Amino acid sequence: MVKIIEPSYEILDDINGEEILKKIEAAGRTCYKSEDKITPDSAKRFVKMVLDRGHESVIEHEKVSVRVICDRGVSHEIVRHRLASYSQESTRYCNYGKDKFGNEITVIDIRPFIDNEFLYQDWLYAMKEAEKTYMRLIEHGLPPQIARSVLPNSLKTEIVITYNLREWRHFFKLRTSKAAHPQLRQITVPMLKEFQEKIPAIFDDIIPG
Repeated sequence: MVKIIEPSYEILDDINGEEILKKIEAAGRTCYKSEDKITPDSAKRFVKMVLDRGHESVIEHEKVSVRVICDRGVSHEIVRHRLASYSQESTRYCNYGKDKFGNEITVIDIRPFIDNEFLYQDWLYAMKEAEKTYMRLIEHGLPPQIARSVLPNSLKTEIVITYNLREWRHFFKLRTSKAAHPQLRQITVPMLKEFQEKIPAIFDDIIPG
């Protein structure tokens, strides 16, 4: 039986926004040799100043890692971003016919984007048929890397993403806009809000479309 879940994300770092800003300030003031101007509350102002001037290379000194659960199709859009590090659940090595996967495939629900129950049932039927075919191929001895050819784009995948803060800005600008894939926006809009809450100044100017 196909398992249906919602997309989700988890920030893997224990983020201290104030400390991040202080480290960025210490790095950035090297350019101006203005370390003498560092005060207990100068970091946020300094970071905002360099961002307003377009000097975003300074914020590359800090990174954040996030675990995202989404469908394979959405993950293909995520991995287009550079500079980055990715570690993704591999359909080449993961055998969904094993007990550790519940002997089933897991897919990301598309119901929020289909208001026609007949069309939703069509999608659900396609997921079940893909699972049946995959399991049949596995049972007849095909390795997962071959059997995976019948798996759908709706298949759930987990991907750990690491970007520096400059790349996260670029990511959020593109992937929270109205033009972004709606299933990706399910993840990126709440994620941006959490980044804004945890790290002052860096993402304040990004407004989802």
